[in-house]
Amino acid sequence: MSIKLNTADLPTSTFTCGPSQGHPVIRQTPLSQTLFERSHRAKDISTDGLYKEATANLRQLLALPDDYTVIFFMGGATPALDAVAWSLTTNSISGLSFGAFSKLWCKKIAGCLEESVKKDFKETAEGEFFPQEQPDYQASLVVLTPNETSTGAQIPDDYLAHAWKAKGPDTLVAWDCTSCAGGRALPKNQFDVMVFSMQKCFGVGGGSSVIILSPAAVARIEEAKKYRRIPYSLDLSYAVQKAQEKAQTVNTPSTTNIWMFNQACKWMNDNGGLKAMDALCRQHAQYLLQWAAGTDWLRPLIADEAHRSYTTLTLEVTDPKLDAAEISKALKATGLPNLQDGIKKYSAVKQNSLRIACFPFVDIHGVEQYKKLTQAVDAIVAALRAQTEAK
Repeated sequence: MSIKLNTADLPTSTFTCGPSQGHPVIRQTPLSQTLFERSHRAKDISTDGLYKEATANLRQLLALPDDYTVIFFMGGATPALDAVAWSLTTNSISGLSFGAFSKLWCKKIAGCLEESVKKDFKETAEGEFFPQEQPDYQASLVVLTPNETSTGAQIPDDYLAHAWKAKGPDTLVAWDCTSCAGGRALPKNQFDVMVFSMQKCFGVGGGSSVIILSPAAVARIEEAKKYRRIPYSLDLSYAVQKAQEKAQTVNTPSTTNIWMFNQACKWMNDNGGLKAMDALCRQHAQYLLQWAAGTDWLRPLIADEAHRSYTTLTLEVTDPKLDAAEISKALKATGLPNLQDGIKKYSAVKQNSLRIACFPFVDIHGVEQYKKLTQAVDAIVAALRAQTEAK
């Protein structure tokens, strides 16, 4: 029996127990279009809707094989990296530690694995930005960070390609692509695991991440359980099952973030795909490098171009009379929200430097926004130098 109701007489409030209805002020903003009040179990959101569409658009953008599994994971990259380490490591783990974020994976995350797991991480020597030694390609899991957000260093394409060819028969290669996914055309599908948070090249709010697994990585999940008891939230077997069967997540995700992520993927696909996004990031970085070359106080922190990231660029301040913190302070003093965080040195970087994002959406039209930034910085430096000379 079909029951018809007069929709004009029905309530406008959402009565579901979660995600629940937002405050009326929130409902009057564009957020109301992001499905944030809808259940993540609803078929028109997951199985036949937003999550499935976002997965398809990401597959198109990255040209993923059909048998690779895409998971929308709770939290940012850090819990996703925890899940990868716990769910995919058997008796050994190796990798490169050459910045704050790769060190996080190699030291703090892998360091929590039991003592019986062999841990072999290659670190940078004093004054260097990339390890001279290569990881152990026979380890059960090899973790690599193609682009370091902290220093602006990167692993070259040929290095990543070599790692894929050199890996042992029981080795999985994992990439943390938080700083470059959606902005760098990496060697195609030469990974078993890709992890990234959505907040960099995709311009999405924090707290959401993606894990992509090859069939070999999926098969490893059950094997890893023979080595340790895995906390429920870090057990990727549940996440794989939900993703493969229903395009769903284990826990309630930020549907708003997935909505924004899907919009970003669609725009990227419609505007030249990953190749065009790679070119856009390079254009941003190249403009900044040319600007730096024209000054007498800046140079690239990473001298070797092959190891220099073009998604996050770090420029070293070579004039000892100039303090990067003062430049950042002057930008912050403008009161503009988009400059409140300034461009500034990453806390773990010793050198007096400025770190600048070159992600696609910073300026989708080219470098006009970067020109305005560099003009402002030039004015700030001139004023700081004038103050110094006046003393």
